[in-house]
Amino acid sequence: MTDLPLPAPAAEFWEARYRDTHRVWSGRPNDLLVREASGLTPGTALDLGCGEGADAVWLAARGWRVTGVDISGTALERAAGHAAEAGVGDRVAWERHELGLSFPEGAFDLVNAQYLQSPVAFDQRAVLDAAARAVAHGGTLLVVMHAGWPSWQTEPPFDAVFPTLDGVLAELALPDGEWTVETAETVRRPSVSPEGAEGFREDNVWRLRRA
Repeated sequence: MTDLPLPAPAAEFWEARYRDTHRVWSGRPNDLLVREASGLTPGTALDLGCGEGADAVWLAARGWRVTGVDISGTALERAAGHAAEAGVGDRVAWERHELGLSFPEGAFDLVNAQYLQSPVAFDQRAVLDAAARAVAHGGTLLVVMHAGWPSWQTEPPFDAVFPTLDGVLAELALPDGEWTVETAETVRRPSVSPEGAEGFREDNVWRLRRA
């Protein structure tokens, strides 16, 4: 595991969130990763904002060699433990980065960027630019982001700007002829509030292949 010094407040925020909760996420891979990556030929993968490692473990179990990246050392420790439990610990390397300030080296057949959205300062555009540059020729960039608050969220907990399908593509400004957009879609999924109110949330998904 590569460990880099990280400045506050983003590192403090995410470290506290993981440290103060036994488990933050469900332990299941993201549905849209499963949908979009199941048909890809395994190679090398970069999982950005890997959290407790569910996506990285899922990829490794299917033959990928994965680099999982997160800002929280506690999250990475849990992720490494989950990979070991799943028998794929030798297929995943873990690196600690504050994306936007540092980024893993190398080129990857798949770069997985799921929900890189944060209530603390975060240069999303710079990270997506770096993610695109990290895709090897013939490789895939998979980006998934929330398109808005859940339908039951009457009072948003913080100010947020949600990316649009066309807006992200325009910001990436990928060179003509070098990339193919294979998926650009808004997906609606069920969502239940902490109080049990049923509703939905919409996510945007982009899958792009580099020539």
